[in-house]
Amino acid sequence: MVTSDNRSEGREKCGWGRAWLALVLGWAVLSFPWLSGHYTIPWDAKAHFLPQAQFLAAGFAQGESPFWTPFVFSGHPQIADPQSLIFSPPYLLLALLDAKPTAWAADTTLLMMILSAAAAMMLWFADKGWHPAAALVAALSFAFGAAMAWRIQHVGQVLSLCYLPIVLLLLDRALDRRSILYGVGTGLAAAALVLGRDQVALLAIYFLIGHIAVRLLSAADRVAAIKSALLPLAGAAVTGAIVIAIPIVLTALLAQSSNRSSIDLEGAGRGSLHPALFLTAFASDVFGASGSAGDYWGPPSAIWSGTGLYIAQNMGQLYIGALPLAALILASVMGIIARRDIRYVLIALVVAIVYALGWYTPVFAVMHAYLPGVDLYRRPADAVFLIGFLASVLSGYALHRLLTDRTVALGRRQATLAVLIPVAAFSTLLGLAIHFGQLEKSWLTTVTSAAIFAISAVILYYAIFGRGNAGIVLPVFAVLLTGDLAWSNGPGGATALPPQNFEVLDPSTRNETVTLLKNLTAKSQSATRRDRIELVGFGFHWPNASLTHGLENTLGYNPVRLALYSRATGAEDHAGLPEQRKFSPLFPSYRSRLADLLGLRYIATSVPIETIDKNLRPGDLTLVARTADGFIYENPRAMPRVLFANTALKADFEKILASGTWPAADLTSTVLLEGDVSAPLKSSGSARIVAYHNTSVTIETESPDGGWVVLNDVWQPWWFATVDGAEAPVLKANVLFRAVAVAPGRHTVTFTFQPLRGALRELYGRR
Repeated sequence: MVTSDNRSEGREKCGWGRAWLALVLGWAVLSFPWLSGHYTIPWDAKAHFLPQAQFLAAGFAQGESPFWTPFVFSGHPQIADPQSLIFSPPYLLLALLDAKPTAWAADTTLLMMILSAAAAMMLWFADKGWHPAAALVAALSFAFGAAMAWRIQHVGQVLSLCYLPIVLLLLDRALDRRSILYGVGTGLAAAALVLGRDQVALLAIYFLIGHIAVRLLSAADRVAAIKSALLPLAGAAVTGAIVIAIPIVLTALLAQSSNRSSIDLEGAGRGSLHPALFLTAFASDVFGASGSAGDYWGPPSAIWSGTGLYIAQNMGQLYIGALPLAALILASVMGIIARRDIRYVLIALVVAIVYALGWYTPVFAVMHAYLPGVDLYRRPADAVFLIGFLASVLSGYALHRLLTDRTVALGRRQATLAVLIPVAAFSTLLGLAIHFGQLEKSWLTTVTSAAIFAISAVILYYAIFGRGNAGIVLPVFAVLLTGDLAWSNGPGGATALPPQNFEVLDPSTRNETVTLLKNLTAKSQSATRRDRIELVGFGFHWPNASLTHGLENTLGYNPVRLALYSRATGAEDHAGLPEQRKFSPLFPSYRSRLADLLGLRYIATSVPIETIDKNLRPGDLTLVARTADGFIYENPRAMPRVLFANTALKADFEKILASGTWPAADLTSTVLLEGDVSAPLKSSGSARIVAYHNTSVTIETESPDGGWVVLNDVWQPWWFATVDGAEAPVLKANVLFRAVAVAPGRHTVTFTFQPLRGALRELYGRR
């Protein structure tokens, strides 16, 4: 006999089964433009993160350590870099499985991670007994709404947000079930989140801390709740601490010696979210964020000037779908989202909005001064990621209450307010378009978005207050929201470009410029030479192509660099445009001593090099080739990678950096050191490289009187040296490089990168 309880349970299982099917189908539809290979995720996803994954994969395939790379900025500590993907489980797995990951493989990895996060949100809703249709709407709006859709190119931040629902699911199960096993799982997931080491991860951790506090302090019996939580929370804390301790310490030390040890309040404020951008919650692309910079008219832009802001045009996109937005508005006017069981999420959303507004409220200044970690980041607008997540959770809760609570009623005043809110928003958008003379560009988007909202609102109203078949609610919601997100947040110039645009980042590329540079550097390599190259002005995705192809580049693309190197060479975040190649007092031109010491032999530029370097004179550089991309020049004065010096001079490196003036010395046989030096030696010697790897360099040297082996690789305190197996100090030489003193005779000098030992020495002053 089938009871009513059995029928109810069966309907619930059927509802959740359809919800899971709808999630997978919705994900497949919304991901198809990238999964099909028709588009690829552009900008940072290709310019920065794809080469990182390729370098990681190549290292594994070749048996090389990925902890240091010689292929950008003349050497960079990857293990401490938050964006190197070394500690990212999905990309670590990709690198282990695929020796040469393509753009499609990297995109698919990210999209699979988004699906996993959406599934975790669904499970979290299911654990709470919330409606499956509400869970589906929340999961889809989270996965393909707001910054998750519009900032998908920033792989690191997307991954950080993906871990948040996973941590929430495991955390609540750990506390609900008093489970040490779920506690350990929580610690592992939270560690993966923290190891994103970006602003999204920081805000997510603050949210989780608040979530735990609210859960424990709002319990009927606080003491009992705290006692029962001790074991699972201890398991999470210990597990997480073990996983994150070393990477976090290394990153903190790198930050101190980087170009971004902290961000001042004004610098952070320039990354604030303009209040007008909250209108994108109603119409996603109304300001033209998916088009070119010339088409964009939202703040900041040439049309909307005077804001003082410096953020990307796609940063302020907050659209999570018309259906969830309509549910939020309806639940807000009815007071539903202020209920105790969801109030913390509402408060967190308000705080995230205030944070994102940055200098538009006085609150951010207090946060910047007193909240640990905030002063490390330059864009409070990154909180749009958390805003999208929290708004999706609130919309799901609102739908759950509206669909299941038969006591809810919509009064006339509430209905009027629910209508006035979107009317006011769309009217404001039209008013702004008229004011800025952009009505022709934006009216269709505004009207289309208003129509989608009206249709969604009507369907929502009948789903809640009508007497139709409840069984069709979920599929109707699924089709409506998937179609809406596909239209409103679908592929655009900010999120999707043809894969052929990034052909140079294919490990098997036949690009003429890359092929020629690889051939030239391979041909010139010898026992003493490893010539470096420089890529300037070829486009945003070119600077890190050296990671993809194993070219030792003096530049690259990374917002975090060694401060000493940046100061010495003028290297900035990237040099995708010719005018972005900046010079410094010590590197005033490609005709300079530092360029020679770096072994910078080949410079590839998109324009004639004299338009970049105004100090060049005829004959300073030799034009080697003209390719389809630009020009390749040779610096004939580029010095070998390894030298032997029989003379050392004491020098003030700080003075040299500031003035750009070198002492009068022949640096092929003389080394400049900061400490005390001995008298010049009578005879010179020789040095040659016998093995060169990412994290170790072995040099054989011979001299009758001894001297100094000089390696023209960037000095960094985590490099150590031995001479014939015995420890020897690594001296900072010639401002930027490494040297080791050797006694008379034949010796083997080995440099090794030991980040853990180096970090301990920095922390405790031990050798």
